[in-house]
Amino acid sequence: MSTTLAVPNAVQTAVVGARGYAGQELARLLLAHPRLRGLPPVFCGREADSLAAVHPALRGLAPPSALAVHPFSWELLEERAVDTLFLATPHEQSRAWVPEALARGLRVIDLSGAWRLSHHADRAVYGFPDSEAPEAAAVQAQAVYGLPELHRDRIARARLIANPGCYATSIILALKPLTAASTAAGGLLDLACGIIADSKSGVSGAGREPTTTTHFMYAANNLSAYGLWKHRHAGELREQLGLGDAALTFTPHLLPIPRGILSTVYVRFRERTALDAVEACFAAFYQGRRLVRLFPAPELPQIASVERTNFCDLGFSLAPDGQRLILVSCLDNLLKGAASQAVQNWNLMCGWPETEGLL
Repeated sequence: MSTTLAVPNAVQTAVVGARGYAGQELARLLLAHPRLRGLPPVFCGREADSLAAVHPALRGLAPPSALAVHPFSWELLEERAVDTLFLATPHEQSRAWVPEALARGLRVIDLSGAWRLSHHADRAVYGFPDSEAPEAAAVQAQAVYGLPELHRDRIARARLIANPGCYATSIILALKPLTAASTAAGGLLDLACGIIADSKSGVSGAGREPTTTTHFMYAANNLSAYGLWKHRHAGELREQLGLGDAALTFTPHLLPIPRGILSTVYVRFRERTALDAVEACFAAFYQGRRLVRLFPAPELPQIASVERTNFCDLGFSLAPDGQRLILVSCLDNLLKGAASQAVQNWNLMCGWPETEGLL
């Protein structure tokens, strides 16, 4: 009988919050990660449990003992020599625990919105009571927004990664090549016309606990807009794209499917622009970024092509006038929008290829 040996440079991880949908995907990815053979994550929760009972799809991916959920304690993490802590916890819980984790020398990848936003005005949507406290400001200063296609070098040196929101990931990846080019060229986009981001997400984006608006009787055969002017991801868009509040209108919608996001983004160029120039802009920006797939015009991505994958697919269509551009961005909200992006960040923090365990 063969024995699986631990990889010599493996890093002990712990996951808190694996009961949720994104937590399930994170557990699946880490259990199969080539650097963790023989060294599965330490799964923690409020009380003793088994991931095999909560998520039957995880059965057989590891011995039953490796799928045990232990009551969370700092002492447990110290005893198991945990290096990196993944938090798939509510925003308030992450806000409370991250300072302690950093003080104990842990590296943290937080999938909540607790540490994504640098500006107090943007954080106000969360209502954190310590939003302006000096201690929280010191932690916030250490946080790196975990979008590898934008911040690869900073992520590699970070101790705290604020994993992006799923809507935000889809829209930022669609727009960043253009906003970056606008800065460099002195005004590629006509921001006076405004940018519209129309996004639709599957029901799993709302989390595991059902609500009146995610209940089957409400969501099935329905399409509804929500969070207008006040969605939590809007601040991420402004901060990461360098846009003022009036330059971007973001409208999220609840789509009656289990998972996936499709964002349709409308922009206008200041001057007539050729299609090959737009394609070259995106190709240059995402060169070597293997988890972003660019579709040649007139092909457009769709949710079915990214479901249960770790990719973000981007496509666009330029109007005959050469000034109006429609961008389409698709990703799986539980993977590139959450769990696989967290693993991508962790790979960079460890100095490994960022796609390891993802391709």
